[in-house]
Amino acid sequence: MILDHMTITVSDFERAKRFYQQALEPLGITMIAEYDGYAGMGKDGRPQFWFAQGNVGAHRTHIAFGAESRAAVDAFHRAALAAGGTDNGAPGLREIYHPTYYGAFVLDPDGYNVEAVCHSG
Repeated sequence: MILDHMTITVSDFERAKRFYQQALEPLGITMIAEYDGYAGMGKDGRPQFWFAQGNVGAHRTHIAFGAESRAAVDAFHRAALAAGGTDNGAPGLREIYHPTYYGAFVLDPDGYNVEAVCHSG
């Protein structure tokens, strides 16, 4: 697995919800989670495609890369900062997502939010 999930910004949240629910239904992709102005769609109970209300084109794109271990998440964070990234969330548990969600966030040189995440304990 390379990509774990992604988030895009939409100009009209309710319109996007209607569109993606209808457009992705034939692919077996359904609404799985919705909170804090975000909607997450996916399969098998795992949201992998997220969208949120915001300023479209304002670098609100979020890309999360899958990591095989928490140590790999930590190493990603250190390497990304050394490569010129800006800290946007130190490595740690994000239990708001689920109990074993361990991620780290950086902004790349263009301001995109890049994450590494491990789902295992």
